[in-house]
Amino acid sequence: MARLSSARPHPALWVPSLYFAMGTPMITVSVVAAIMYKNLGHSNMEIALYTGSMYLPWVLKPLWAPVIEMYRSKRFFVLMAEVVMAVTLGCAGLALGLSSYLAATLAFFWITGFASATQDIAADGLYIAAMSPKEQAQYVGVQGIFWNIGRLLASGLLVELTQHLHGAMQLSWLKTWALVMFLLAAIMALSALWHYKALPTEEVSAQAPKSLREAGRSFGNAWLTFFKKKNIWLMLAVVFFYRFGEGFIEKLGPLFLMDSKSVGGLGFDNAELGRISGTYATFGFLAGTVLGGMFSAKLGLRRSFWLLALALNVPHLTYLYLSVVRPESVALVAVIVTIEKFGYGFGCVGHMLYMMQQVAPGPYRTAHYAFATGLMGLSMMLTGMASGKLQQWLGYQDFFLFVALVSLVPIALSFLAPFNADTSSTPSPEGAPDEPPLRAGDASPTAV
Repeated sequence: MARLSSARPHPALWVPSLYFAMGTPMITVSVVAAIMYKNLGHSNMEIALYTGSMYLPWVLKPLWAPVIEMYRSKRFFVLMAEVVMAVTLGCAGLALGLSSYLAATLAFFWITGFASATQDIAADGLYIAAMSPKEQAQYVGVQGIFWNIGRLLASGLLVELTQHLHGAMQLSWLKTWALVMFLLAAIMALSALWHYKALPTEEVSAQAPKSLREAGRSFGNAWLTFFKKKNIWLMLAVVFFYRFGEGFIEKLGPLFLMDSKSVGGLGFDNAELGRISGTYATFGFLAGTVLGGMFSAKLGLRRSFWLLALALNVPHLTYLYLSVVRPESVALVAVIVTIEKFGYGFGCVGHMLYMMQQVAPGPYRTAHYAFATGLMGLSMMLTGMASGKLQQWLGYQDFFLFVALVSLVPIALSFLAPFNADTSSTPSPEGAPDEPPLRAGDASPTAV
């Protein structure tokens, strides 16, 4: 465990702002960028392919996690990542003034994504190192709330703002989104300034690898022990497919709400989209994670797992309903989308707990948890990238029917999922890495 300075800042000064600063950029590159490119006239296939690939940094982040343990402090990497994101988001805004803005903005979003994934590693490590187990438990709910406030700002309030800038102020979409990128850059710059003052200072952990060779040896051992776990391949199938249907919906859901009625969409503008997908859906998702956590704690993961899988996957039928009926009432659509996101939040708790309690346990549980979340991110990346092409080929109704059908796979696997570890009372083995915290934000690959 890392040692802290004697004048340790109170967690209330830095935990909320840190997790807010984690949620904002991740949602920007994975969700908000898709809305921006839709406004700029790109096809669903292009949008899904390009923004779906943005999950790659979260898939690969276990590969450079040992570097963060070896060099400097976790505080340093958090600050460095936030400065990089402030610069790259500002550059993305400037790039929107170029004729070749697509390639340039994608490049800056990719750098933002790798910086955000690095921030995830360092921030979770700092959370573990800087706080006692009691404080970790006290603030785990704060993590989820403020991560989702970052999500609310990026995909809700700022998306609504774009409609005001474009509609009421008559700015072009390029200038509108450039201003939003500048605002996001300013938020990350202010976060870095605040965290420079507020984050605790800690030294490199005594258990951290002392060299790249040692890090490579530990990394190799972590992989070897991972694949020696009982029923590991079936467990990995559960992890990969649990959110399979949601991976297709995440990109295409907002685009379906935006697309014109002539092509099967609902024809909502950015203000309506921001309120539905950004604001109401975020509150529904957060309420779902809170209640899902209470439900799984009451029944235990083994007894509740199949019910949590049902809660996540059955509500995907709501999009099939919307694509068939195509209601014009914004309020009705908001209720239906919020129900779907409530189910997503409720059910994703089972996914995170399964990775933490069944896949991760052992002498390398932090690394094994990272491997599992990387696989989760790979599933979201592949489904997101494929979703645009599938939708253009099938049309919205058949696409959402396809999503409903493939959602039967994780439901079936939830009944077959192996439960090897006894999580009732077993303490951590001597010298084992600390267990990563669970937050509502981990439902998106930060966590993933």
